[in-house]
Amino acid sequence: MRGVVAIALGGPEVLQVTDLPDPEAGLGQVVVRIRAVCVHPADIAATTGQIPGGPVAPPFSPGWDIAGEVASAGPGASDLRVGDRVVGMIPWYSTRGTPGGYAEFVAADTDWLVRLPDGLDFVSAATVPLNAQTAHQGLSLLPPAVDGRSILVTGAGGGVGGFATQLAARSGYHVLAQAGHGDEQWVRDLGAHEVVSRTVDLSTVGPVPALFDAVPLGEAAAVAVEDGGVVVATRPTPAIAAARGVRQELQLIRHDRDLLADLVGQVAAGQLRTRVAETMPLTDAADAHRRVLAGGLRGKLVLTVD
Repeated sequence: MRGVVAIALGGPEVLQVTDLPDPEAGLGQVVVRIRAVCVHPADIAATTGQIPGGPVAPPFSPGWDIAGEVASAGPGASDLRVGDRVVGMIPWYSTRGTPGGYAEFVAADTDWLVRLPDGLDFVSAATVPLNAQTAHQGLSLLPPAVDGRSILVTGAGGGVGGFATQLAARSGYHVLAQAGHGDEQWVRDLGAHEVVSRTVDLSTVGPVPALFDAVPLGEAAAVAVEDGGVVVATRPTPAIAAARGVRQELQLIRHDRDLLADLVGQVAAGQLRTRVAETMPLTDAADAHRRVLAGGLRGKLVLTVD
């Protein structure tokens, strides 16, 4: 089979299309014929060696979120059958590229996968697992949304920030959503009550009791948090606002199959929205990383396999 591996640590140029052994399903596993795999900033962080736990020694395959069909099933994989449409998240924080999703086939633990509901296409589904679970779990670290409590979400036009905006609004928060030019209507449609321009000095916003820093911006966003408030960031940031009693939390993804099934179901039912900026063939993975690094995408970039 064909796959994409990082042959060294570095920029997009280290990604190489190569022939890999066909995977076999082990105990409690299925082999998934990949139809779509989402390109995340986490993939770029892996290839540059800037990930929690330290860099992974090449060669390795990037890729967290996959969607496709079950091609074969190993012993103990009783809840998934050949031909099932599935979507899931490879817990790259533990597999560290063995496997990764940038391949035509992946041997995956059944716990990583859920059935893909009818009506939800592979490409859209592949944008859900990492981003939606991160948003849901990060919001659980914040104070409950009582009495219309305000929350500021940075990067609300992005994958994690978009899901955080929707989930926060539905749970009862008064959502202030930071968005770039051209994304204002999108985040309003996600449920944001107020839209804050990306060019605004956030010290003039709020103060708010809660911040979901999906970019993250660190201290530049924490200035909007009231004394004794809470900040949740999606990547490690320097200590912020400790003198004001601001609590700082780091949200690192924990795969939860039941949660994933619920979130995917909500997307399939139209209760949660996601968006795709562009699709590219798996073999163009290096160019896809260049597109993400260049910025300006509205939605996720997804690699497809015919």
